[in-house]
Amino acid sequence: MLVLALDTAMSACSVALCSDGNTLAVRSQAMERGHAEALLPMIEGIMAEGKRAYADLDLVAATVGPGAFTGIRIGLAAARGIALAAGKPCAGVTTLEVLAAVCANDSDAVLAAVESRRADLFVQAFDASGTSVGEAAALPPEGLPEFVRAANLAPGFVLAGDGAHRARAMLTQAGIPAEICAGTAAPDPALVAAIAAERHRRGSALAPKPFYLRPPDVTLPRGG
Repeated sequence: MLVLALDTAMSACSVALCSDGNTLAVRSQAMERGHAEALLPMIEGIMAEGKRAYADLDLVAATVGPGAFTGIRIGLAAARGIALAAGKPCAGVTTLEVLAAVCANDSDAVLAAVESRRADLFVQAFDASGTSVGEAAALPPEGLPEFVRAANLAPGFVLAGDGAHRARAMLTQAGIPAEICAGTAAPDPALVAAIAAERHRRGSALAPKPFYLRPPDVTLPRGG
């Protein structure tokens, strides 16, 4: 299965072209803004590097959030546009599950924590197989100890995501030890492709719709 995967939901712009689990081409650039300008040239670059046409794709995938409101919409708009033009299916993957998949193994549960760019964190717990334990939530850091206890995470769980350092500081104060999993500052687009492809094969793909845990930071003008 040939999958084009995109991620613009956090502080990077990343794309990957993957075929049956093999990464044919990948590009990633850290950025807080400018995703709209960077994304399409990166997509065209990996399609050329992988020597594939859009008509060759079997699936287009993108991260749906939680993350930056504008970034999520940019990635999903591009993914849906490419899929529509090529007549291919489009699927979504959450940022939290991609981050957890980097560190989930047979012994460590994972707490994925993503910065909201406000005081709270977007969090979700996962068991050692990468399966979610309960729903995702937007929490102030001081709410994390209770969240971890409610999720019944096994001792030795690890933290993933760009909010991991802030999460560990609060958990340490509460006497809950946790290590930070390296390489999880932003979602890996190759993992986005792998998760989306597996779900597509099972017929359980996630719809490519934004996944917000709180309203966007938008102030409407008065009187209009």
